Amino acid sequence: MKTQYRRIAIVILCVFSLSSGCASTNSTTGRVAVNAGGASRAAIPLRDTHEVLNSVLWVQTSAEFWALASTTYNSAQVALEQAVSQKSWSAALEQKPGYENLPPAVILDLDETVLDNSPSEGQLVLDRTVYSQDTWNTWVHTVAAAAIPGAQSFIAGAEKHGVKVFFVTNRTLSEQEDTLKNLAALKITASDDTVLCSGENGWTSDKTARRTEIAKSYRVLLLVGDDMNDFVSTATLTPPQRLALAKTHADRWGKSWILLPNAMYGSWERALFPGLTKDEEILLRKRQQVKGFRP
Repeated sequence: MKTQYRRIAIVILCVFSLSSGCASTNSTTGRVAVNAGGASRAAIPLRDTHEVLNSVLWVQTSAEFWALASTTYNSAQVALEQAVSQKSWSAALEQKPGYENLPPAVILDLDETVLDNSPSEGQLVLDRTVYSQDTWNTWVHTVAAAAIPGAQSFIAGAEKHGVKVFFVTNRTLSEQEDTLKNLAALKITASDDTVLCSGENGWTSDKTARRTEIAKSYRVLLLVGDDMNDFVSTATLTPPQRLALAKTHADRWGKSWILLPNAMYGSWERALFPGLTKDEEILLRKRQQVKGFRP
């Protein structure tokens, strides 16, 4: 869910002269080029906020995240075992009549569903900056993402039951090779046929077409993801509309639709500030939507 749900922001900050180094500000971009210890660094926007800080720390340090992710995948394993034997069971809205005798499959998202990218988010916190495509590309190339708790055992269990495992991801086709290496390092079986990327075969970031393609040949038992768009397209829906859509599928959540927690980023965040690109405007819009108790 990563590449499509982020923004490059520009923040203008005061820059102080330091005796141990120097810094200069580009008045056009507001970016600060820092020269530390004589080594030149790329210009980066500096940004202090607790938005991502707390969510990253929760993922990386809390027993609660481990327990919640593990519990979610344990529940998914129970649901999978039920679904395999029930020929009428399907998780995909895109499934067409006559699917009952198709071979079984599950569809998982990758980022924050199977792969833990919190170090990438953590680096943004440490660098006091915001998402950029270059930073994300560097992270993907490290092939260092760990597995979300419970993901490996669930995938192994699905394969043991003869269930085909597909990964529908908004990582791009150019990132597929490194992604396959990362999955292999985690002993997760995958190939370019089972990892369906954004941009591949003309597919957009909307995952509907890829779910439709899989549903032509497989009975989709479960959808597993960390974002609403891993289950149904939310497009340009507002937060209240997204909530209403989630409620219309109340009978699917926790049964055939398995949702992992992700407070770091996602389409839920983008829905809060449609059309805005300036960082200060985005932060203001977010604060305006926070509910307190004093008038």
